[in-house]
Amino acid sequence: MEKVTLNVKGMSCGHCVKAVEGSVSKLAGVSAVKVELNAATVDVEYNPQEVTLVKIKETIDDQGYDVE
Repeated sequence: MEKVTLNVKGMSCGHCVKAVEGSVSKLAGVSAVKVELNAATVDVEYNPQEVTLVKIKETIDDQGYDVE
């Protein structure tokens, strides 16, 4: 498993947290997702043999947030 912390802009409320955590957690290979709203970060634990970091970033981007 690998862990990564992504800086994500545009998250401002509980709905944002649910949208990001819900969509990323549905990806095969993702075992944990935690949004830190105040820090504007998303911690993801994933298996790189099942899902790529690019796919995780695209999934967050598809929810309308900017991944740096």
